[in-house]
Amino acid sequence: MATSIVGIDIGTTTIRAVELADPGKPKPTLLRHHAVPIPDGAASRGEVLEPNTIAAGLRQLWQQGGFKSKEVVLGMGNQRVLARDLTVPRMSQTRIRESLPFLVQDMLPVPVADALLDFYPISEGMLETGPVVNGLLIAAVKEAVLGNVKAVQLAGLTPVDVDLLPFALTRAMVTRAGVRGTVALVDIGANTTSVVVATDGVPQFVRIIPAGGAELTQALRSGLDVSVGEAERIKAVTGLARQVNSPEEQQVVEIVYRITGELLNSLRNTISYFVNTRPTTPVESIMLTGGGSQLPGMGEALSEMTRLPVAPGDPFHAVTLSRHLDAAQLRQNRSALSAALGLALGSAA
Repeated sequence: MATSIVGIDIGTTTIRAVELADPGKPKPTLLRHHAVPIPDGAASRGEVLEPNTIAAGLRQLWQQGGFKSKEVVLGMGNQRVLARDLTVPRMSQTRIRESLPFLVQDMLPVPVADALLDFYPISEGMLETGPVVNGLLIAAVKEAVLGNVKAVQLAGLTPVDVDLLPFALTRAMVTRAGVRGTVALVDIGANTTSVVVATDGVPQFVRIIPAGGAELTQALRSGLDVSVGEAERIKAVTGLARQVNSPEEQQVVEIVYRITGELLNSLRNTISYFVNTRPTTPVESIMLTGGGSQLPGMGEALSEMTRLPVAPGDPFHAVTLSRHLDAAQLRQNRSALSAALGLALGSAA
């Protein structure tokens, strides 16, 4: 493998990438990062719909960002990816993977032949039938994964791995940072929100919610009859305001609370489900990241809803910054770069 690797996060409107030197070291060096916009309809919820358009965007990304490595790690993390608890008889990881098609057909929304399967071990236990391994089944629709791989190959790049985006985020925010205890990492993207509960850095539970910040933008756009750019501006200025000073502000706040309230309820229910099914592993805190987490008041509202402390995540604890990078600018963009950084960090696993 090359001494540097690039993590690529393909979103609905933007492709982001970061390049890491020596990803196998305890603290790799972040060499460079860049992002380019992509046309509407080229990708949706992280899934490539137009490989040639995305390939053109990737070539532009490499040219503008000055990336050196052609080896890349891709991420998947939408409703075409499933993560569920699974307990299997204790055996080697190779044998577990070989047995998955025969064990999980009833858990999948598609035929086994149309899915890519993997197993993430968490712990070992003992049942009446003998020793077992408890873990997470990861299943992705093959067509969706291969579409992303095709776009990368069309751009002249070499995909070395495809990783689950919630795992990548956990790696950057929790595992490599040495966060102890049980923490829920909540990543609010444009179209999807992921929740990963990790104990001492090991993921225990993953859920992907098909809602994000773009839903609020669209509601403001249609409700106020404004452009997308104006809706984004209003969202950033008003957020979850506690006080209003005019009928116009009242209308904005009502839309924000209605749409955001639905997401907050889903997040509370997701965390409650984990706690209820694992009463001996209470969630101690929430770590918040993703572009949607920048909505003013989101952290405070989530804390009130869940009665847990909420703090922003910082992926840069896991890396050393190259001297030519602007550390202050990176801190401002940390939520946007977290997924790509976590993907690059996983290349050494």
